[in-house]
Amino acid sequence: MVKRNRAASSEEEMIARIRRRAGLPASGSIVLGIGDDCAIFRPRGSNEDLLFTTDMLIEGTHFLRAHPPADLGWKALARGLSDIAAMGGEPRFCLLSLAVAPWIGPRWIDAFYRGLLALASREGAPLVGGDLSHADRVMCDILVCGSVPRSQALRRDSARRGDAIYVSGALGGAACRLAQGRPTARPQPRLALGRLLRQKLHATAAMDLSDGISLDLHRLAKASNLSAEITAPPRHRGATLEQALHGGEDYELLFTLPGAARLPPEFAGVPLTRIGTMRRGPAGAVTLDGVPLEPLGYDHFRP
Repeated sequence: MVKRNRAASSEEEMIARIRRRAGLPASGSIVLGIGDDCAIFRPRGSNEDLLFTTDMLIEGTHFLRAHPPADLGWKALARGLSDIAAMGGEPRFCLLSLAVAPWIGPRWIDAFYRGLLALASREGAPLVGGDLSHADRVMCDILVCGSVPRSQALRRDSARRGDAIYVSGALGGAACRLAQGRPTARPQPRLALGRLLRQKLHATAAMDLSDGISLDLHRLAKASNLSAEITAPPRHRGATLEQALHGGEDYELLFTLPGAARLPPEFAGVPLTRIGTMRRGPAGAVTLDGVPLEPLGYDHFRP
């Protein structure tokens, strides 16, 4: 049995503890540190900000041996690109550290990189470095760099009272497939939508949906010091309401717009659905049809 530190009983609490200890350097080049989809670095004299994000993919936690390696390579990069999309960014490059297990052979590694490089080529995020090692299970860590014009990155902490809450696509598809014993489909990072939100729709806040909307909306509302009122989000075909609310790994975008903003019903074939409103109230509180919604999405440290 693994003993857990009661002072850090959830992923959110542990991240908060690390953020307090790490702080920010006094130089001012780090515009945003721990706690959002990406860190923001501002090069001296530059008219753009650089976005940096990193994400792990671990056998037994995020995937199983039976899952196709090309899909896993794609997914490893898609998770990082989704963070860039959430900030309205343009990908620049990626790096990958990969630890292979004893059961892995050259064909598996070739297929993994084939999937990753296919997405990297499509989205303009070339693989420029990384590390190779070995372990008792497959583990990889993707680092993605992106950019936005200076001071224009979309963040979690800037939603305003009265803003409309939207989601892209339909939720619960990944959780539904896992419940049926099937691998999840290849995630599609919403990079073009993220840029549209930043450039033309002037979104006030955004993040990607990786851990379930019940938890991720709680995080956005808490960062913005507001509460949120929503109705049921659009569901993927076959998904239950519980899977849509808490399932995670949808990699759609959650975003807020001024209440009077006009939004097309879809963008590039992806539905855009208003599901609620940001309200003054306890920071992070979310209600679904007037009933408190617990943040029960995926948390690595929840019992």
